[in-house]
Amino acid sequence: MSTLLHISASPRGEASESLAIARTFVSVFREANPAASVDEWDLWDGSLPDFGPDGAGAKMRIFAGEQPVGAQETAWHRARLAFERFAAADLYLFSLPMWNAGIPYIAKQFIDVVSQPGMVFGFDPETGYTGLLEGRRAAVVYTSAVYGEERPPSFGSDFQQPYFEDWLNWAGITDVSSIAFRPNLAIADAEPGRRAAHEAARRAGAEFARTPLRRAS
Repeated sequence: MSTLLHISASPRGEASESLAIARTFVSVFREANPAASVDEWDLWDGSLPDFGPDGAGAKMRIFAGEQPVGAQETAWHRARLAFERFAAADLYLFSLPMWNAGIPYIAKQFIDVVSQPGMVFGFDPETGYTGLLEGRRAAVVYTSAVYGEERPPSFGSDFQQPYFEDWLNWAGITDVSSIAFRPNLAIADAEPGRRAAHEAARRAGAEFARTPLRRAS
């Protein structure tokens, strides 16, 4: 049985465009594959741990081949629990609004918590990094109210999609589908783009429901 993990980085609830598009994806996915499991992870629900001085110290101990102790051990344990929830899924759906040309800080916190040696990546001094999440597939809903590819630089830059998809690829997730809703809300009618994004979400949700498991169980 496949598991879809939806990770939401928007704090706007019912007002969130990215979350609404993601819900369209999930609804079609559930209908097309009722046997699949769906886990909803709102990154703002308080379950995501910090990764501060103790976590950084634990990470450096792991890199040195040592075991963290005390507060560092606790921070490492919390990071591992977050990673295990993430790694338990076969399929991923991220709803990711643009904040200041990039991703919401809570999404960066998620990346920093789970991106640990022996979890998301391996490292060899001679060959470099190896992503450890191979065989999984991801869909990402990108939204932005002002930035758009066809608009001039005065409407912003995109450090959202390139950064996030680079992280996915680095982690070993190379099969990535993107769904974008980028209206210029100041002057444009958003409805055609909104309809197109929801239709793309419906197609992707149905396609993901047919995805065979490709990772080791």
